[in-house]
Amino acid sequence: MSTFHLSRRSVLAGSAAAAAVVSLPTVAGQAQAAAPAAVAKSGYRWRNAVMGGTGFISGVLFHPSVRGLAYARTDIGGAYRWDDRTDRWVPLTDHLGWDDWNLLGVEAMAVDPTHPNRLYLALGTYTQPWAGNGAVLRSEDRGATWKRTDLTVKFGGNEDGRGCGERLLVDPRNRDTLWLGTRHDGLLKSTDRGATWKAVSFPATPSATGQGITLLVAAGRSVYAGWGDSDGTADTPNLYRTSDGKTWEPVPGQPTGAAAKVPIRAAYDRLARELYVTYANAPGPNGQSDGSVHQLRTTDGKWTEVTPVKPGGATSDGGTDAFGYGGVAVDARRPGTLVVSTNNRWAEIDTVFRSTDGGRTWKSLKDEAVLDVSETPYLNWGKDKPKFGWWIQAVGLDPFDSEHVVYGTGATLYGTRDLKRWAPQIRGLEEASVVALVSPPTGEAHLISGSRDIGVLYHERLTASPSRGMATNPVFGSSIGLAQAAARPSYVVRTGSGDQGNGAWSNDGGKTWAPFASQPAVAKDAPGPIVTNADGSVLLWSLAHWDGTVYPAHRSSDNGATWAEVASLPKGAVLVADPVDPTCFYAYDTSAGTLHASTDSGLTFTARATGLSSGDAGFQLAAAPGRSGDLWLSVKANGLYRSTDGGAGFTKVGSCRASHTLGFGKAATGASYPAIYMAGAIEDFNAIYRSDDEAKTWTRINDDRHRWGWTGAAITGDPRIHGRVYLATNGRGVQYGEPV
Repeated sequence: MSTFHLSRRSVLAGSAAAAAVVSLPTVAGQAQAAAPAAVAKSGYRWRNAVMGGTGFISGVLFHPSVRGLAYARTDIGGAYRWDDRTDRWVPLTDHLGWDDWNLLGVEAMAVDPTHPNRLYLALGTYTQPWAGNGAVLRSEDRGATWKRTDLTVKFGGNEDGRGCGERLLVDPRNRDTLWLGTRHDGLLKSTDRGATWKAVSFPATPSATGQGITLLVAAGRSVYAGWGDSDGTADTPNLYRTSDGKTWEPVPGQPTGAAAKVPIRAAYDRLARELYVTYANAPGPNGQSDGSVHQLRTTDGKWTEVTPVKPGGATSDGGTDAFGYGGVAVDARRPGTLVVSTNNRWAEIDTVFRSTDGGRTWKSLKDEAVLDVSETPYLNWGKDKPKFGWWIQAVGLDPFDSEHVVYGTGATLYGTRDLKRWAPQIRGLEEASVVALVSPPTGEAHLISGSRDIGVLYHERLTASPSRGMATNPVFGSSIGLAQAAARPSYVVRTGSGDQGNGAWSNDGGKTWAPFASQPAVAKDAPGPIVTNADGSVLLWSLAHWDGTVYPAHRSSDNGATWAEVASLPKGAVLVADPVDPTCFYAYDTSAGTLHASTDSGLTFTARATGLSSGDAGFQLAAAPGRSGDLWLSVKANGLYRSTDGGAGFTKVGSCRASHTLGFGKAATGASYPAIYMAGAIEDFNAIYRSDDEAKTWTRINDDRHRWGWTGAAITGDPRIHGRVYLATNGRGVQYGEPV
């Protein structure tokens, strides 16, 4: 459930690459159904720790002329191609690296109906001033290799309106011509298959804050464009068309009013020569409370409203049934057969409607749906059964199979082959924004993860979605803190955003949970990260709001039954527990550049090293396992520092230029010090490294095909398997690598 809150999907500092057109290496395909893998040039094999989706699927596109070929886009996790032979999605944008983090949000995609191997992507996650410009990737081999054109405009793949579209289209009159609708910069056109772009005249005027062009769709030889900044009146049209590729005009007779204010998606029935458009009073996926569906007969211009159910009725609990309409897809073989989805319908639950008579009558596919989420149990969301879905704006109908319908939600992609039985069609597509990792030294699971979207998962297997689903009691919509007692690994604590409490503890290694008996009052709105000391007898909770506001940290020595403010602990400090001495905690005040320490189990803190790097709350502090007072300080472009005296003094590590996140794993054979894993830079670019000699030398263990955008949140090695490393990504889940 990707909302446009800056904390839910990490906001990063970066810039787009300067090259206007570059050739990028092949992205390896997925060969095994159970465990997709690709071997990096470094000798590492990288795979996803399977969760099974977890993020917003913002678009699905079946190729109209190739059976079994489809594409999916996500708001922060890149694009995918469906491999019909293995029943999995193949990631297409993992080659995008640290500096291109903003390109992992896919604004739009397009295929060429007459050239099956051609694929186009419009990339850009945010339109904010701190985000880089967008880019277009174009491929002649279905996304195996790419050429790239950087643009001077921005896209909003993770902003409101990201479920609209597609905003990118191959012109039906000339396959070398492409159209690209933007949010704030009008309409762009390319006449050389996406290599170069220029702005063209369009009747509506863009604004710096609006939605701009929300969709582009071909209907015969004409192209239609939706405009998202209309006020819903006839004076400000929201649907335009061109028949000659040069001049655009408002479509006559188009619907008006709040229920038809923003055109969300459109699909053309070429057999019936009818265009179907879904509308809402806001672009979504949030904020829609009204909507409609309309049919345009392109032969004579007649409009007909075909809305399945009008919003505004009463709900079963006595409220108002407020929602909009989202996805729409037509049957390529049966005229008048189509599906549409509701969106943002929380009380009565969103659904997909199907019509076989051009919208005169409809059937809700939810009413007889049998949902099987056994492959992805987290979709139960702590309940007895899953719900049909929410945030349904991506809908696809297989042009070669009238009963193969798919729809995206805020957490998965459901598919059916008989219009009744539904299951996630999500293998290979992982979109979690991961913020915390623990690799226990004992127990069934080698990994426990915390993400922005589905809280905490206990991975008893890395090749299957965790059988327990997300951690419950309480359920977190977003995880923030995750910690394990070093000398008592059965004890684990977590914090996050939840309606039934914001902190919990486990005494069986993270399999089952219980909420803290109490919590600081501010924790409900500002839960923040948490740590526990070596034996699990003391908790320190650093309280912070997602907007960056920090509050005094609190301490508990009775497993969360009571809490007391720690006045001497700087607000917002990065906390680490000593892995050996249960009386010791360390706190790095990033605002002042001072390391504080406690030797009385967190009751009081005193300053030790001063003059350290400051001014960035994202700086990280790590403690080497099995050693007391052995601290490593990652201060991004300012480098890596180490203290062996409990933070009294730090020495810069000369072997690397930058360090963003650092963790430890089992030592190499013959080595006495744990393996160190780092996301950082040894020379001039950020990558993933391992050191087996206390950071004297480093080996890069990813390559240019496996970069996954920004990877600065968390990294840890496996304490039981030398060489295995777990890496948190901002939209591609947990990547784990192993030497081969």
